[in-house]
Amino acid sequence: MTPDNRIAVCPGSYDPITYGHLDVIERTSQLFDEVVVAVVNLPHRKGKTMFSTDERITFIEEATADLPNVRAEPFRTLVVDFAREIGARAIVKGLRAISDFEYEMEMHQLNRLQAPDIDTLYLAASPQYSFLSSSGVKELALFGGDIGDLVPSDVARRLQEEVARDRT
Repeated sequence: MTPDNRIAVCPGSYDPITYGHLDVIERTSQLFDEVVVAVVNLPHRKGKTMFSTDERITFIEEATADLPNVRAEPFRTLVVDFAREIGARAIVKGLRAISDFEYEMEMHQLNRLQAPDIDTLYLAASPQYSFLSSSGVKELALFGGDIGDLVPSDVARRLQEEVARDRT
């Protein structure tokens, strides 16, 4: 497949997907003809995911059902290799804080060394999501906090089930 400026990749673990992720995905879908939400599928990755790759993809598909130009796919390569494989020339990431910028700048430089033909674009988090992270949502759920306004309802339900299972 030849690279196309109209395809963007939004990579991440999405464990679980949050309204902050969905905000970036929706905004990206307004800028590109096609958006591929690339879900990391590496069992040896630092830290274990709470949800399987298939379940994370299902969460994304359900949450983006109203966005016809968005699809979710697993990947287990360098993100730039995945982008090339699907014909994308852009990687889109959300930024919440300065700490995100520092990490993402390092990743951008490493990606440019591997694939100078693929650019990374950054969308600043919408103010209401500037604090939101998957790890924060999991922490809240673990201690019985209300996560209803942070993730889609099916994600909140499954997260609460997982937390309850871990307690028994």
